[in-house]
Amino acid sequence: MLVGRSWASLPLLWLVGSLAGDPAGYRRKVSLEYNPGLNSSSDNLLHIRAVGHNDTIHYVWSTIGAPTVLLVYTGSQNSTLHVNWTKLFSPYPSGAIHVEPAESVLYSTAAIFAKVFEYNGVNTSDLLKVPEDQFYPTYNLANFTWESLDGKLNETMLTATFQGVASSPHGAFGNGSISFQVTAYEESSRDTCLPHLFHTANCSKVNFVMNGVPPRGNHSRFALEIVTVEEGEGRKRLESIRSIDDEYTPTIFEMAQLVSVPHNHSTTSSFLQWKKTAYSSQHAERADTIRCQYYQLQTNFTVPRPSIAHAYFREELESHDGVAAINISFGSEDSEAYEERHYLSWSALIGFGEPPKDAFSTLVIAILAVGLGTPVVLLVGGSIAALVKRKKRYSEYEPIN
Repeated sequence: MLVGRSWASLPLLWLVGSLAGDPAGYRRKVSLEYNPGLNSSSDNLLHIRAVGHNDTIHYVWSTIGAPTVLLVYTGSQNSTLHVNWTKLFSPYPSGAIHVEPAESVLYSTAAIFAKVFEYNGVNTSDLLKVPEDQFYPTYNLANFTWESLDGKLNETMLTATFQGVASSPHGAFGNGSISFQVTAYEESSRDTCLPHLFHTANCSKVNFVMNGVPPRGNHSRFALEIVTVEEGEGRKRLESIRSIDDEYTPTIFEMAQLVSVPHNHSTTSSFLQWKKTAYSSQHAERADTIRCQYYQLQTNFTVPRPSIAHAYFREELESHDGVAAINISFGSEDSEAYEERHYLSWSALIGFGEPPKDAFSTLVIAILAVGLGTPVVLLVGGSIAALVKRKKRYSEYEPIN
């Protein structure tokens, strides 16, 4: 019976549920601040301050130069961001952005969204196998014109959208745009939209969107270049995490992530995490899935100029050991989703500490509980039946004398 099966499954449900972890998790107080200390709104710098019980995560997103996010973790609830705007706009911006008190800063890193590649993907979607002459001129995001965020922050939803257009004398970019939609989080939860990323209070999300950008060929594919910076002797490592859970992102079983490699016995780290999928619709469904592929991490890279990374990291960033780059491409040779819809979106989480772990969903737990609970019910039921039968046999025995 269903009642018997549910009771028999309780230990299994408890075990699998405990492995899944507590989704409630840690909570932070989050606030948004636009261009702190600057009256002008012609340039965009967004400060997201996430205060915990005894620490603070500072996210600094900016489109001054290449779109960049700085992540600074401090061991104080009262640490503050300071921007020297005069120095920031000078040819030597080093030190223009800093967090005080300086001794509270325990860790810092940066991610720069540098370029968008477009290439002919008719024969292969693999970026490394495309001949040089099949690439179109690269979109350098540092040269884009970005709309002002002034008056466009959603402080209730903790979101902001940096929207930019390419400066083209021939108008090849048309009415299209490239956007970076940023979301901050106060607590652990799962996004309601695909790919349903599970996030914690220690991270924020970026959604890369190409909307209405006309392809320059009949089989155009696109790729995004991301450059990362680790302070001091830090390094990044590329990891692949696989899961059997198929409910939240159907047919997508792999999570990729760039994580910091601790050095000098440090316990501080950060991550950039994403699922191997993109989408061809603003209101994505399973049918809108676009294949997403990532490539080997390139080390000893050069931080593009301009970028606010040069304003925070004081040491020389040219070919620094802690600078690495990764390319992520979208689309396969048998898919023309972008050509048909002129829309592409890809999401990633950026945060401090351990990356979120995608636990078993409720549906998978229920299936496992029912599937593994049935043999338990049969075993227990069989044992009870055997005992009853045995007792009945002995009770019906009557001695001759």
